[in-house]
Amino acid sequence: MPNPRDLCRGHKRLRPLIEYALSEGWKVVRTPGGHLKFTKAGLPPVFTGSTPSDHRADRNARAQLRQAGRQAATDGDHCGREPGHG
Repeated sequence: MPNPRDLCRGHKRLRPLIEYALSEGWKVVRTPGGHLKFTKAGLPPVFTGSTPSDHRADRNARAQLRQAGRQAATDGDHCGREPGHG
């Protein structure tokens, strides 16, 4: 498995994002097009560019990872019930 340094390929701003994702149990791979793909069992993948042109891109990707994790946690709390029904 590649380490965070290899995955960020010299883009220092991405390293904390990659380290955060790995610590939260996400797998991180680089796509053939050079993007980063974050995957975790039972959750939809999250993609981000590897050379963010927007200074908020890494923050947005981190927020997407947190939201996916929270969504999975709340979906598990329903135990098959429809939302709003008991």
